[in-house]
Amino acid sequence: MDTSAVLLAFGLTLFAGLSTGVGSLMAFFAKKTNTKFLSIALGFSAGVMIYVSFVEIFVKAKDSLIEVLGESAGNWATVGAFFGGMFLIALIDRFVPTFGNPHEVHKVEEMSSPATDKKLLRMGLFTALAIAIHNFPEGLATFTAAIKEPALGMSIALAIAIHNIPEGIAVSVPIYYATGDKKKAFWYSFLSGVAEPVGALIGFFILLRFFNDMVFGILFAGVAGIMVFISLDELLPTAREYGESHLSIYGLIAGMIVMALSLLLFM
Repeated sequence: MDTSAVLLAFGLTLFAGLSTGVGSLMAFFAKKTNTKFLSIALGFSAGVMIYVSFVEIFVKAKDSLIEVLGESAGNWATVGAFFGGMFLIALIDRFVPTFGNPHEVHKVEEMSSPATDKKLLRMGLFTALAIAIHNFPEGLATFTAAIKEPALGMSIALAIAIHNIPEGIAVSVPIYYATGDKKKAFWYSFLSGVAEPVGALIGFFILLRFFNDMVFGILFAGVAGIMVFISLDELLPTAREYGESHLSIYGLIAGMIVMALSLLLFM
């Protein structure tokens, strides 16, 4: 496997994961939450993920599996892996510790008056843990896509990076509110994003020796399922909770248009 492709894939995954730190910094330095920007950005991210999952990733997975298994078995395997990806991320949502909702909307205005509350500290730590566990399959998704097709990996990395920004806020706000320590809040937020490149590396080293058309097809179909689930379960509901529901849909359509144009022009 080409070393430069592996390094690029890891770099993209690192960029996507550490965007939680961007959310943390926004919470510290912005005076007011830009709800319009976040709604549009989250909708945009969902649009990119949904469009690329159905139009590009699912199709490539199906072609790969049909080539190995034949028409009928290849189609069945693709659909099974797609919904398997959905069930995987749904199980993670169901069983990870959720002392507080890991995707609960927080605003930077909450940073103005910290109060040493141990319950809030515990909630922030559990939120960081839950987001870190969520980031494992996201890291594998970005890494796998970038290994196979760098331009596609860049698009997915950007979409996941946008979606990680409010997660960084969700970790930072309760930890800072509980401790009054901006450094501690930032580092916990930052570290929750490190799980993304760690997930990519673990997946890479486990799957490297088995990587062939069959494994690629199953992985890619699973990645498509994971991204559709994340879009419908996390991104769009969170965008709407910021109170800008129409803007989130405009962002979703814009994300689809941008992804469609990038597929037509650059891939």
